[in-house]
Amino acid sequence: MKRSHIALIAVLAATIAAPVTAQMGPGMGGMGPGKSGRFAFNQGNTPGWSLMSPEERAAHRDKMWSFKTYDDCKAYQAEHHKAMEAKAKEQGKTLPAPRANACDRMKGSGMLK
Repeated sequence: MKRSHIALIAVLAATIAAPVTAQMGPGMGGMGPGKSGRFAFNQGNTPGWSLMSPEERAAHRDKMWSFKTYDDCKAYQAEHHKAMEAKAKEQGKTLPAPRANACDRMKGSGMLK
């Protein structure tokens, strides 16, 4: 086999292998302190994100990560949603509906009981 063929095969193999090696494994990522997987609270999944200050966002994130039970998470989520609806109304805005339920996702990933 010519060197150019071997080099081409090596480049193709590296190209195919790169996405596989870049995927997260157990214990990597950020579902909160000491958690595995990937979950973040941001403008794409937190209604009222744009209405909160950076400090409020951090407090919300920390509160969400602190829950141990699904019921506690859902209770806080409902309370937070009402607060963000009120804040949006004060500013003449409409609160967008969440694209996904964070408590359901956290329960599905094993973070909540």
